Amino acid sequence: MRSLTRKTKNTRSALRGAAISVATACLTVTLTGCGGLDPTRPSAARAVPAATAQAARLGPVDCRVAKCIALTFDAGPSENSARLLDILKERQVPATFFLLGKGHIDKHPELVRRMAAEGHEVASHTWDHKILTRIEPEKIREELQRPNDEIERLIGRRPTLMRPPQGRTDETVHEICRELGLSEVLWTVTAKDYATTDSALIQRRVLAQADRDGIILLHDIYDGTVPAVPGIIDALKERGFVFVTVPQLLAPGRAEPGKVYR
Repeated sequence: MRSLTRKTKNTRSALRGAAISVATACLTVTLTGCGGLDPTRPSAARAVPAATAQAARLGPVDCRVAKCIALTFDAGPSENSARLLDILKERQVPATFFLLGKGHIDKHPELVRRMAAEGHEVASHTWDHKILTRIEPEKIREELQRPNDEIERLIGRRPTLMRPPQGRTDETVHEICRELGLSEVLWTVTAKDYATTDSALIQRRVLAQADRDGIILLHDIYDGTVPAVPGIIDALKERGFVFVTVPQLLAPGRAEPGKVYR
């Protein structure tokens, strides 16, 4: 693997520092994000079938019957993402990528195209990882519009999902997401891979929390994460889990703009 650029190292350090700094004040982030919200569960979304065109995305997996789980990756693409995509392709596992704009989408456009071409869901993690609840509405809108515009330019369609940095969201964020056609997606499983490079520990943490309808949060920007993915996939498949994207997890329902899903 070629050496990381200083810019990428700085981005990783900034994200790791931000994540650790909120860990104490936001202990519930591992399961719910930091909003004190009442997100919609996948089972509840599936109970309200979408229009026929959306329901057709159900594909070969029906999560009303199958024991589904979703792998999601935040803050890429990065130098690690190509290897991650190789692993997912080898094991025929779809994932959902919540991509960061500055220093990532703009630096690795070929990986964004590859993610879409290989059947993964391409979504947004904002442009510059700003905490949306701390900035003005016009800045929130910019943080969400810029990656959408760039992703659409690269793959021909706009994202319909976003993940707020640190899981922090509020009514203002919901309203702007509604205007932009975005649904917010949190998580139920985290390995806290921003705080360790121990791949075995990352794997153990994921496996200890995994359950049906789970949404696993990982970051392909950190060195310990991608090496943990094969073991995570293999162990969960042995337990009978079927991997799906977030839209597939909700099908035949669909994520509604302005709502939060977990």
